[in-house]
Amino acid sequence: MNTASDTPAGAQAAADKDQPLREDIRLLGRLLGDTVQEQEGEARFELIENIRQTAVRFHRDNDADAKRELEAMLNALDHDTAISVVRAFSFFSQLANIAEDLHHSRRRRAHALAGSPPQKGSVAQALQGLRKKGVSAAQLTALLQRAQVVPVLTAHPTEVQRKSILDSQRELARLLAERDRGLLPRELEANEQALRRVILTLWQTRILRNTRLTVRDEIANGLSYYRYTFLRELPRLYAEIEDAVGKFCGDDALRVPPLLHIGNWIGGDRDGNPYVTHEIMSHALRAQSMLALEFYLEEVHRLGAELSMARRQTRVSAALEQLSAASPDSSEHRADEPYRRTLIGIYGRLAATARVLELPVVVRASTATMPAYANGAELLADLDVIAESLTAHGGARIARGRLRDLRRAVEVFGFYLCPLDMRQHSGVHEQVVAELLARSGSSVEYAALTEPEKIELLLREIASPRPLRSPHLEYSEETRGELAIFDTAAVAHRRYGPGALPNYIISKADGVSDMLEVALLLKEAGLLLPGDAPQLSLNIIPLFETIADLRGGAAIMDALFALPYYRQLLVSRGQTQEVMLGYSDSNKDGGFLTANWELYKAERELVVVFKRHGIGLRLFHGRGGTVGRGGGPSYEAVLAQPPGAVNGQIRITEQGEVIASKYADKDIGRRNLETLFAATLEATLLETGGAGKDEAAYCAVMEELSKDAFQSYRALVADTPGFIDFFRNATPIAEIAQLR
Repeated sequence: MNTASDTPAGAQAAADKDQPLREDIRLLGRLLGDTVQEQEGEARFELIENIRQTAVRFHRDNDADAKRELEAMLNALDHDTAISVVRAFSFFSQLANIAEDLHHSRRRRAHALAGSPPQKGSVAQALQGLRKKGVSAAQLTALLQRAQVVPVLTAHPTEVQRKSILDSQRELARLLAERDRGLLPRELEANEQALRRVILTLWQTRILRNTRLTVRDEIANGLSYYRYTFLRELPRLYAEIEDAVGKFCGDDALRVPPLLHIGNWIGGDRDGNPYVTHEIMSHALRAQSMLALEFYLEEVHRLGAELSMARRQTRVSAALEQLSAASPDSSEHRADEPYRRTLIGIYGRLAATARVLELPVVVRASTATMPAYANGAELLADLDVIAESLTAHGGARIARGRLRDLRRAVEVFGFYLCPLDMRQHSGVHEQVVAELLARSGSSVEYAALTEPEKIELLLREIASPRPLRSPHLEYSEETRGELAIFDTAAVAHRRYGPGALPNYIISKADGVSDMLEVALLLKEAGLLLPGDAPQLSLNIIPLFETIADLRGGAAIMDALFALPYYRQLLVSRGQTQEVMLGYSDSNKDGGFLTANWELYKAERELVVVFKRHGIGLRLFHGRGGTVGRGGGPSYEAVLAQPPGAVNGQIRITEQGEVIASKYADKDIGRRNLETLFAATLEATLLETGGAGKDEAAYCAVMEELSKDAFQSYRALVADTPGFIDFFRNATPIAEIAQLR
């Protein structure tokens, strides 16, 4: 059966929909061509244009003559001319991508305005599916109470674009979107001139870095996405979700819990990176906190400009009166404006908080010395007083504007902005524990112990209130560095709150002792308190990476949960255990098909083990950017998880170049976050995974396919003489490794 797009009328309609995209690409191509002509000269411009036209002819018509002409032109290029040609085509591709991204947003808006059915991956579509399935309001709200959806930003060498280039691309996107507003002729001319300036700036800016990024640079780059997208768009997305869920549940006052966060590894992941030290981690935490406080100060100031209500025109609550009375503002111009007086007091307390945290934020004229907030919850409580007073006295619509977004931002970002994960290799922990034991006078050679002997010793040390290390002893540089990391984490918990550093990930975890070694090191830093009801301040998360690790992961967790003491520790973590699964190493180890099948099987086995022990499972998917490293559309990936593997909680890494493609543009960023949330709802409540009654048959087929694929992959990669040399010569791996 033909679809509408198969008919001539349907094809014409599709063409009409894409007409704005073609016009944008033609405009940007023309402006880029003019720039090349001005900067490189007529001859070089004509050469580039000739290459373009010949390439189009070859691609469109499979013209053999065009192919020969193209090869001759490219082979004749000298170095400088080749660079200009590469830059011209690279920038054209970038400009076309910007136009395509804008067009996707344009089509989504048109789709919504036309009253069309909700798009795949939207919250509206997910809720529509829940309604059709008969999911009740109680089921949905129960899920939201325990849900946790967290994309986690990680630094990666595949991100080579400079911030200068990304900033110019964002400005181009803004200017291009401006043209959709229906500009006057003089405004169109001004817009085109602005586009020309940005394209010229791009042409005169080097695409790649001359030097490698430091970890501090990576931290700054990662935080830029909070400025671009997360700080403003995440609260707005929460508002949309809250309104949609409230409508589904028939409760306009429904409040969605803070379940969607943005995690971060940059500055906390030291596996294989000796430059991530305790000083760097402190810097990352401080930079994160400073960005959060700067944002709150600016938003409180803007809110003060908006909330101009006077006592003569409206009443206020007793709690609001109390906050207003405590304000240091003594201006007679605001004597009858209690909301403004309250916000001046809040601003003063935020400024004091920044001083206590030793953050060099820029504040407006100081009003007076105010007490600092102890945590984000205290700030949120004051903002709630304002919202409740507005709502109770005819200002509910006002409370649902900037104030609503600010309250949500404080609830989600706190004073630490984002949860920073720590990660280290299990082998490092083993060496540190072995040295601590040896220096404490123990006659036991820890590394020589069997796994059961290690477990017994570690449990004994963890349960003991006696510290293992001494300030009077000298330790190796590596041990000192690792202990300093744990001490810094303890300081961060006291300074910014436990949400600042909630997770500790163990690379190459292949035994129960790997988990207990970290528990012992946390105890040494005061982040695990022993006793009859032991308290654990961080989630200890094993990372199963290779094929062998994935196959053994469920057995390791089964043995871990069989330890009564560890089960006691999990009580303080809400009876939930997180497990991270590595996509990149498993792909390198076993090939694409086998890796994905082993990941699927590992998840199924983990679901069974966790259910048997009554422990909540949260999976952390360590996906890379490319398909071979676990990349691909997040929506489909979440829906493809085995039954019970999502259960309302999921964390997924966003690596390197993927971060810019998903989150540099605020509209695309919000759409990606919405899609991840919607997929989590569907995967949990619609039971999208599994194959029903045919599952056993499908699994048998997959097992056979995986076996053959694994053998073929290993035969090629490991057993074929000269394959590595071929791979290095046939791919740009060496060039990628040298990129800054």
